[in-house]
Amino acid sequence: MKEDSQPLPSIIVVIGPTASGKSDFAVDLALQHNGEIISADSRQVYKGLDIGTGKITQQEMKGIPHHMIDVCDVADVFSVARYKKIASPLIDEILARGKTPIICGGTGQYIDALIFTNTFAEVPPNSKLRAELEKKSTQELFNELLTRDKHRAEDIDHNNRVRLIRALEIIDTLGVVPRLTHPILRYNVTMYIMSPTKEQLRMRIHTRLEKRLESNMLDEARALRSRAIPDTRMTSLGLEYAWMNMYLKNEITYEVMKEKLFTAIWRYAKRQITWNKKYESLLFTQKVSLK
Repeated sequence: MKEDSQPLPSIIVVIGPTASGKSDFAVDLALQHNGEIISADSRQVYKGLDIGTGKITQQEMKGIPHHMIDVCDVADVFSVARYKKIASPLIDEILARGKTPIICGGTGQYIDALIFTNTFAEVPPNSKLRAELEKKSTQELFNELLTRDKHRAEDIDHNNRVRLIRALEIIDTLGVVPRLTHPILRYNVTMYIMSPTKEQLRMRIHTRLEKRLESNMLDEARALRSRAIPDTRMTSLGLEYAWMNMYLKNEITYEVMKEKLFTAIWRYAKRQITWNKKYESLLFTQKVSLK
């Protein structure tokens, strides 16, 4: 990590697996520390993905300003680079107002893009390669990534075609997706890691899934389909939207959808936990146990 004669600005980061209570905890911190929250969730940037992504409601915000939510149409593709370009200046703006920036989310690449200076592989887009990769199924893309870079395959959402293609594009140029081995911090980071037990997390995922389905989560998928959003895009949105789309196409039953979706969310949560472990050796972290 970089040492500098000038003290680094202080920020707070709240991370944890899906369904671990990050949003509520971040709001409580913001109330205590005169903070504003910057979402670091790769799906909450999209308008219309509300119930399925667990967006915090206005009531749950308790008057705390939230940023990087609903900033993009779902038909567009929002990259990590674009996230960094918009979100980084927000940190400076919040600090300039004498308030505390609180980054909250479960997308590790988004968090890394904000708190470290050396997170991106400088590989330009390869349109010819992308066209070839687009012809492959999502499973074929993941299998190829697993063969060529096992480490990247372990922490990627294997249903996200955009990230799979980008990873293979980087590998085609560099031979491997670079890993963050010598991070340089941009800020003095205090990180809170939500750390439920496995039993707590499984129960919270199950309870939340049931609640979302009861709250007409399927209507969000129907709305996307009514806009003629392609199946490949529905799949790339991952988890809820991918499996709901299969159900609405009558490819699986409602009960199978619920079973597959719970399994997919649980696996995603475990990948997030694995990703988050690296921070414990890089930053000052505090684990937050659930009651």
